[in-house]
Amino acid sequence: MKKMLAAAFCGLVFFVSMNGQTMNQDERFKEFKTYYEKELKENGIVGSSFVFLKDRRIQFEDFYGSANLEKNQPVEENTIYHWASNTKPFTGIAIMQLRDRGLLKLDDPVVKYLPELRKVHDPFGEIDAITIRMLMNHSGGFRNPTFPYKKGKDWEPFEPTKYSQVEAMLPFTEILFKPGSRFSYSNLGIVFLGQIIERLTGDDYEVYVDKNILRPLEMYRSYFDATPYHLLKYRSHSYYLENGVRTTGRFDADSGITVSNSGLNSPLPDMIKYLNFLVGDESKKETYDLILKRASLEEMFRQTIPAPLDANGNGGFTTGVGLNFFIDERDGETYYGHGGDQNGFISYIEFNPQKRTASILVFNTNIILPDGTPPEKDMVARLRKAVRVLHRSF
Repeated sequence: MKKMLAAAFCGLVFFVSMNGQTMNQDERFKEFKTYYEKELKENGIVGSSFVFLKDRRIQFEDFYGSANLEKNQPVEENTIYHWASNTKPFTGIAIMQLRDRGLLKLDDPVVKYLPELRKVHDPFGEIDAITIRMLMNHSGGFRNPTFPYKKGKDWEPFEPTKYSQVEAMLPFTEILFKPGSRFSYSNLGIVFLGQIIERLTGDDYEVYVDKNILRPLEMYRSYFDATPYHLLKYRSHSYYLENGVRTTGRFDADSGITVSNSGLNSPLPDMIKYLNFLVGDESKKETYDLILKRASLEEMFRQTIPAPLDANGNGGFTTGVGLNFFIDERDGETYYGHGGDQNGFISYIEFNPQKRTASILVFNTNIILPDGTPPEKDMVARLRKAVRVLHRSF
């Protein structure tokens, strides 16, 4: 066991120094590539992409494996991944846009916009206590899953397709803890934010975000749910690995009414444009401010409540949550970001504003590990730690 742990540790640090000598950045990235691709190959990952930026410029990128085994389609720059819960920050940005336009306040009761929530059972008091801010920082007390009754049957929808299905469950929904008292990740709460956006703007969620975030950022190959015909050749399939057995996810799955928490599909070049917007660029201030003023964006980055687990349910990579963004403040450094995990796709986006570094790590394969698996046995956790080493090296 000691030898295994030592080997895992060496895997994380060997690309930081070589023979006692400090590496230059090209050597660091070369060694990271070797380690990254070795982990992917040994763990049976079908396809993955990684990009690292400094001052909004690509320092290193790598495209590994297959986007679709059946079609013999390799992963490349334009491969389109499903970003799952990395959709949630887009929902948060949309809410902040509406706040800045005076259409809502973050501390407004959610029932002001969604009166049907009065059907929810709240043993802690009036449902009016739950605010928009609480939905954004996952402290509203709602359950995690949107659709808790699935049994894994092929005929069942991937997610509820209409809001009426969610609304029908409200009388059987209970607030699980005193609103605002603690963090508990809730996909259902983000569905309610999507509904607020639709009712205040008159646009479908997808239309509003496309018009007011994706197009201004020139994310022209990004979309929600079903892939446009002209982009199908770039769309990645997804896979699961459990006990060495590989199965496929649903191709082009429809996130239905949960689109505001998990519906985004996008290639890496588009996600880099989004990430550069988060990091900031004074030369694009006019364009960026039309999307969301920097002060409002940075308001989303301020911690509102402690959070021991991130969007993917992982510990050790977050200390708190802001408004639809996770925050990790430790060892004198701060990282902001979000993760996504759905239908075989896993992704992590993070940036360090002090060092102006940023990274994207995405897989089209989900390795299903037994409950209680320690981090040193988890390939994804090891790679995330290796990415953090890259950030710290600048």
